[in-house]
Amino acid sequence: MGRILLVFRLVSADMRRHPAQVAMLLVAITAATATLALGLSMHGATDALYRQTREATAGPDVVALSPGTDRTTITALESLEHAPGVVAHSGPYRQFYTKLTARGSTASAVVQGADVTPGPVDRPLVTSGSWVRPGGAVVERGFATALDAGLGDHITVAGRSFPIVGIAVTAAHEVYPWAPMIGPGGGPSDGGGLVWLAERDTRALESTDFPVTSFIYLKLRDPDTARELRLRNPAIAPAMDPAFADTWVNFRAWQHIAEQDSVILRNSQPILVIGSWLLSFLAVAGVAALAAGRAAKQTRRVGLLKAVGATPGLIAAVLLAEYLTLALLADALGLTIARLVEPAVINPSGSLITTATGPTGGTVAVTTVVALAVAALTTLGPTLRALRSGTISALTDPAHRPQRRAWLTRLSALLPTPLLLGLRLIARRPGRAVLHGCNITTTLIAITALLMIYAQPVTGYPGSPMANDQRTAQERHLLLAVTVVVIALAIVNTITITWTTALEARPTMAIARTLGATPGQITAGLSTAQLVPTLPGAITGIPLGLILVYSPGKVTMPPAWWLLGAALAAVLATAVLTAIPARIAVRRSVAQTLSAESA
Repeated sequence: MGRILLVFRLVSADMRRHPAQVAMLLVAITAATATLALGLSMHGATDALYRQTREATAGPDVVALSPGTDRTTITALESLEHAPGVVAHSGPYRQFYTKLTARGSTASAVVQGADVTPGPVDRPLVTSGSWVRPGGAVVERGFATALDAGLGDHITVAGRSFPIVGIAVTAAHEVYPWAPMIGPGGGPSDGGGLVWLAERDTRALESTDFPVTSFIYLKLRDPDTARELRLRNPAIAPAMDPAFADTWVNFRAWQHIAEQDSVILRNSQPILVIGSWLLSFLAVAGVAALAAGRAAKQTRRVGLLKAVGATPGLIAAVLLAEYLTLALLADALGLTIARLVEPAVINPSGSLITTATGPTGGTVAVTTVVALAVAALTTLGPTLRALRSGTISALTDPAHRPQRRAWLTRLSALLPTPLLLGLRLIARRPGRAVLHGCNITTTLIAITALLMIYAQPVTGYPGSPMANDQRTAQERHLLLAVTVVVIALAIVNTITITWTTALEARPTMAIARTLGATPGQITAGLSTAQLVPTLPGAITGIPLGLILVYSPGKVTMPPAWWLLGAALAAVLATAVLTAIPARIAVRRSVAQTLSAESA
């Protein structure tokens, strides 16, 4: 039998014997790598999606906007068709600033008059339904998502109802909620979505008091020079119509549109990257607890392998291969999850095309290194200690005589039995107590950051509350998702640490029961071993979470009772979670435990 086949059989057999531990390790590393992959994938993601959308929709290189619809404004915009470097154009068009109602919701919007047959520049991609026709409206996809509106629904504009005949995406406008690009009269925009109506249907808006802006789409010979197309450019100004002397024009280069589109993700990447750090730490804590809990079995396994003539290299390969294999599998699962979730994360409004998303080669490399590092660093210590043990000692696994101090024994005798047992477990395994304390600290950091974010008032566009919600929902939803995963992983770690401690402490707890301790006291003692490090962990996590989110400027602090409630919830949750595995562990009879140990 070859070495590789032997290692494979030994590893697969060990995995079958410990399915719960395998599942825990997979969950921990998968959560960390998926979050890290999402965080890394967001760098430049919006720019890539915008370029895809711009190519698919013949997006303009420059959009020139000017308030009003008078003849001077239209003439000035039309003169841009002859500016140096311009090779194609569409328009001028008009957009009306208005309110519309759909499915009971009212939202700010710009209604653009569109040609039934789009021009050579800006040909919106219809993702469902059909393009505009008289009597029918097409809604930009991000805006339709915010309205929860689809084909067949009706929108009401200026008292007229139009059925939605199509949903489309475009690169000529910024993503929702920045579709207007400029506000009425050339001032700041109040946010809103984009709706296309046939030109004849927009005539009803002309008789109203709705502000209007005219604009034209331009295609350049060299798109990289889009930022240079402006009236103050000496090379361009002479070619412009004299009407520009009395006409104000705002030029939006495609690079500016792409930059504005990425604003919605400005706070998302830090949330995911920092969240991946927290999850990676929890993964390390969980895997370390598993490795430490299996140390005794691994030592005996090393003794058996040495007894049959296995070399140290083969033994190390057997011990490490299981964790490294599971780490690679978890990394693959994490990258798959990231690939499935990424379109919704990097394109929250749905305003861009997401046909070619997914982790890059660099992202795959980083997550793989992290996954292997988590597995290797947490299992290397127990593996080396097992390899250093002699064959006879590894097979017999002799008990280690604890050190006794008379004054400490007299002092501990005054403590209640559950507290005494819990402190003894902590004293014998201080590293595990530290791990659990850090586990709680990490959880409270995430919860405190979430409470801090939700305490901040929603600000932005006074006249467009839906746009405000859209802008703030992205970071809040992401942070909520990361916090939920952190809490879930912390719960798994707490149960794992308690169960591992209970299994290792069975002989000690059995002896305590022979001396008069009740099952309830044993259960309380095992829970106390986790509750004691929970308190400093919770107290430390709250200020660290506040520091993590704090930024210079006016910051609204969450109510003190929120933070106190989070710390109290962590303590109560630990008490409940530790009581369950502790109670199960003490159900085994004293005779069975002691006879198994003596055998």
